[in-house]
Amino acid sequence: MITLYDYDLSGNCYKVRLLLALLGVSYQRHPIDFYPGREHKSPWFLALNPLGQLPVLEDDGLVLRDAQAILVYLASMYDSSGRWYPAGEPALLGVISSWLMFADAITGTASAARLHDGFFYDFDIERCRSGAHRLFRILDEHLWFSERSAQGWLAPGANPSIADIAVYPYVQLSEEGGIARRDYPAIRRWLDRVKLLPGFVTMPGILSLPVHA
Repeated sequence: MITLYDYDLSGNCYKVRLLLALLGVSYQRHPIDFYPGREHKSPWFLALNPLGQLPVLEDDGLVLRDAQAILVYLASMYDSSGRWYPAGEPALLGVISSWLMFADAITGTASAARLHDGFFYDFDIERCRSGAHRLFRILDEHLWFSERSAQGWLAPGANPSIADIAVYPYVQLSEEGGIARRDYPAIRRWLDRVKLLPGFVTMPGILSLPVHA
């Protein structure tokens, strides 16, 4: 059984929960008191992950840290369709990997702004917000051109990949850090497409789209 060391309000933990739900993979959650308890800095957790970061995933003796690495593992291990991480297409994997790096940049800006506003972290908030807007402009333009090609996802093709799952949470949560999305229409449409994926699950701060009969 997979164990996910998890915090409800973490976007990086959520992206792992989201992919597990989309893949239909069962797992158990081990909640961590990230705030205010800072359990991720406790001795027992540091023995599990010396970096003191969430999420951490255990699967049959394998221990993985870093959300993007966990996404790669889960898609490679549990997606028999090969859709989420197409191992046989090197060029496409290169594109996906570049978006995983982009997701890390989003974490360093939009997520940092959210940590500043909601968790009282001492960050340069204006630098975080301006950095996030710079990335959002790049993302919005890319998605606009993707839509013109009748695709609409981050990597080429008709289907989403783990690139979309990696980037999605902190973009969707950006307004909790004072980063408005009103000037990014292609991003807003993409966020709705993610919410329409079969198996989509929510987290605090992210609502599903209403379903109309």
